[in-house]
Amino acid sequence: MLKQTAAPIPKSTNTVLSVSGLSGGPIELPLFRDFNLQLPAGLSALLGDEGSGKTSLMRLLSGDLAPTAGQLRLMNEATPLALPRHSAVFWTDLRLPLHGSDTPGQCWAHLRLSLPAWSDATQNELIETLQLAPHLDKRLNMLSTGSRRKVGLVAALASGATVTLLDQPFVSLDQASIRSLQAHLTQVGQNTERAWLIADYEKPSYLPLASVHHL
Repeated sequence: MLKQTAAPIPKSTNTVLSVSGLSGGPIELPLFRDFNLQLPAGLSALLGDEGSGKTSLMRLLSGDLAPTAGQLRLMNEATPLALPRHSAVFWTDLRLPLHGSDTPGQCWAHLRLSLPAWSDATQNELIETLQLAPHLDKRLNMLSTGSRRKVGLVAALASGATVTLLDQPFVSLDQASIRSLQAHLTQVGQNTERAWLIADYEKPSYLPLASVHHL
């Protein structure tokens, strides 16, 4: 059974997501049993080694992977764990494996159909800061790994979801894009009604974290 530790959450900080008794994982490897997690507003980190279950946990929280047990509350309201709900808890594989033949615009148009709070302003800002403009007419299978992941990052950060789950967001990015992404996350992390969870091997540098969770 995996255990979780976290930095203390200040009493003045809203708890955006709370999950209790979570059990499940891939069919061949049920990683979680009676797992509990609280995410405050702002930025949090989920840390663990390869194979520790970071991606599986994000898939369980987002409904991409059905749990066998557990209760989820968003802003103190009960939410079914087993139902996909991208507008509430958003996760996607940043490599976007199902969209290889799409252009970035086509990919975003498809994803935003289930995301009523999608932000055009955030989409346009990130196209510029992540230097995606030269690639907007290219299919994703023509892009480098880094550029393709940038398209996924735009989708995640423009989603408008109450909780946004970012699975190793800095992988394959150039240094200028890493700095731009860090600046964007620092800015949005001041929101008191939404939460962002960043999964990685090590604690992200230069980001103000409300909580840190270890698998």
